[in-house]
Amino acid sequence: MHSINQLLGIFENYLEAHAFAKEPNALYAPMAYVMGMGGKRLRPLLSMMGAQLFGDQAQAALPVAMAVEVFHNFSLVHDDIMDQAPLRRGQATVHHKYGLNTGILSGDAMLIYAYEFIRQVSNQSAIPRVLREFNRVAIEVCEGQQYDMDFELRQDVKIEDYLLMIELKTAALIEGSLVMGAVVANAPEADIEKLAAFGRNIGVAFQLQDDILDTFGDPQKFGKKVGGDIAQNKKTFLILKALELARGETRDQLAHYMSTNPEDDAQKIRAVTDILRQLNIEEWAEQMKEQAQQKGMAFLDAINASEERKAPLRELTLRLVQRES
Repeated sequence: MHSINQLLGIFENYLEAHAFAKEPNALYAPMAYVMGMGGKRLRPLLSMMGAQLFGDQAQAALPVAMAVEVFHNFSLVHDDIMDQAPLRRGQATVHHKYGLNTGILSGDAMLIYAYEFIRQVSNQSAIPRVLREFNRVAIEVCEGQQYDMDFELRQDVKIEDYLLMIELKTAALIEGSLVMGAVVANAPEADIEKLAAFGRNIGVAFQLQDDILDTFGDPQKFGKKVGGDIAQNKKTFLILKALELARGETRDQLAHYMSTNPEDDAQKIRAVTDILRQLNIEEWAEQMKEQAQQKGMAFLDAINASEERKAPLRELTLRLVQRES
């Protein structure tokens, strides 16, 4: 059985062996650029761990691991275009570096390559189920992204609306990565269902931590502009909880700030962050994150696999929900 670091090394070697180094360079160089930015490699790790739970089959899940990482990075390329984001992981986003049209086209090609990697799964009988899971996840990610954009213009968003959105946009791919790995390993259906529930809840906790870091994180560690969600009027859990708790003039000020788009957003970010601090919103978000984490861990406990095989998933989960970047 492999540790987290061993799995990461195995995946990085596979990634290097399947690098996007082809012609036309103008199409493939942006793909290689975004895949080479690094990141946590969370989703491919989860695919390999999902397979490893049910036997020494982590390497059999490598094509699926590559597919979910390519898909994830494709979604980031297009999300950055929609958000007009200048930075990703502390580096220029693809469309800033290579141009808008290239960002769109290279992203499209990455989505197609994700399917090509799934086709290479050695357990051929598992491919139809993997494809169904991948397609479900891909649609849910798109649905979540649309909700996220819609929420920027709506003033009636509730916390339950937001939680549904992050289940679709973020948690679905975390869940799907685990499930596709388990399917490749021919895991029992009952355990796949529990693994899916674990992944869905851990995905929610992961996104809540991301929301916390976006407002309260160290910009040198976070790798993105701190306050970016506030600048874009995103209705995160932090903002929605603050609107629920705030009263009088404070609530009016917060609602006003979150409906404006000033050319210089620094003052807006400072003012909104001050209100969130006054209302102890970071503590509320930490509590919500902890609830999702504990719920997910209960599903992991129920899976019929040895504690030794569950250990890497437990370790990775703690890293994710306590991370600073």
